[in-house]
Amino acid sequence: MTRPGGIWQNWGRSASVRPLRVERPRTPEGVQRAVLAAAAHGLRVKAVGAGHSFTGIAVAPDVLLELDDLQGLVSVDRQRGRVTLLAGTRLHRIPGLLAPHALAMENLGDIDRQSISGAISTGTHGTGAGFRGIAAQVVGVTLITAAGEFLRVDETQNSELLPAVALGLGALGILVEVTLQCVPAFVMHAVDAPAPLEEVLESVHERVAAADHFEFYWFPHSEVALTKTTERLPESAVRHPLPKVGKWIDETLLSNGVYRVVCAAGVAVPAITPPFSRLAVKLTGDREYTDLSHRVLTQSRTVRFREMEYALPQAQVVLAFREIRELVRRHGWRIEFPVEVRFAQADDRWLSTAHERDSAYIAVHRYWRHDPREYFDAVERICLAHGGRPHWGKLHTLDAAALSERYPRFDEFTALRDRLDPERRFGNPYLERILGS
Repeated sequence: MTRPGGIWQNWGRSASVRPLRVERPRTPEGVQRAVLAAAAHGLRVKAVGAGHSFTGIAVAPDVLLELDDLQGLVSVDRQRGRVTLLAGTRLHRIPGLLAPHALAMENLGDIDRQSISGAISTGTHGTGAGFRGIAAQVVGVTLITAAGEFLRVDETQNSELLPAVALGLGALGILVEVTLQCVPAFVMHAVDAPAPLEEVLESVHERVAAADHFEFYWFPHSEVALTKTTERLPESAVRHPLPKVGKWIDETLLSNGVYRVVCAAGVAVPAITPPFSRLAVKLTGDREYTDLSHRVLTQSRTVRFREMEYALPQAQVVLAFREIRELVRRHGWRIEFPVEVRFAQADDRWLSTAHERDSAYIAVHRYWRHDPREYFDAVERICLAHGGRPHWGKLHTLDAAALSERYPRFDEFTALRDRLDPERRFGNPYLERILGS
């Protein structure tokens, strides 16, 4: 978001910049003109969607392209179930665009405020051991290269580049169109239920294998896991959505309204955090409903926070989680946000956190007015010891040397970057750190 005075800030307020200029292209050709103009003046150029990354991945020191006006449906291939979208299209708008064609995205993360290009470029994922991240749903992209040329990548054109450009970190070009492989529209039956934490840890792999989608949250200072188990059903299945009043109480009043007040108060009086966490697990997380897929997979989160997330080999997740739980206990930290655990199937995207391995994700958060570094750094050390890979859009401390050891195709990706952007037209300090100069 660009604020008065020309300063751009991300949603988590963990990155900001005052670009030399801001442009708002309305068409792919407008993006092309912006890139050519930046090149003519020796300037770097970066596109930004919703600014939902917590890292500096979208920071634009020179020219910032806001893609708010580059939204909408370009085309639909009904026979193959594919849709092409303008790159700035927000995830929460996509279900409405797909509904007339009886299509849906295969999987979604739990937040839908991002743009489709930002979501795939940072490796956004959902949960479900049989389902891949959003970038793996991409079957084609069109991007503007550093030379100001249109480059189409799909199964018939430059197909060998797709595993790289579908999750390209914004380092290979500016996406202007994204083609997704969709699935027939479906509904989901969800059961949110509290359970003893130890019981969930002992049975987590069985729970994951038995459900289409499974995840759980743990509020530090409690011994309860809030589990969410969902099954996919045909679109024709009878829907029993959450009552509007009950949903408002759970999601608007408790999960966002009251929670915001408690988080803010916890900055001044940390002692209120543990009793509230124990109360929260009693008041929320116990409901059953059936609704359209996107209404079950996503949720509203308006309390501002900062986040770090690591992908681990699935076999390591319980060991790592237990160490994190002990870490919080040992330090006596008052942590106001839950620890989140999710799962995803392996994919072939070169820089995917689930590249060639079935993965489990551990995410930790802190209210945005807290300094998260001590907590995040300690959790990061645990995750790294268990083979972790950091989410590209969430806070971490790794550099190119450390990352190259964790991604088998890392050197091939940076070689492609050298070819497509030798002058680092799309570079910024974050990309320099994680990919090298």
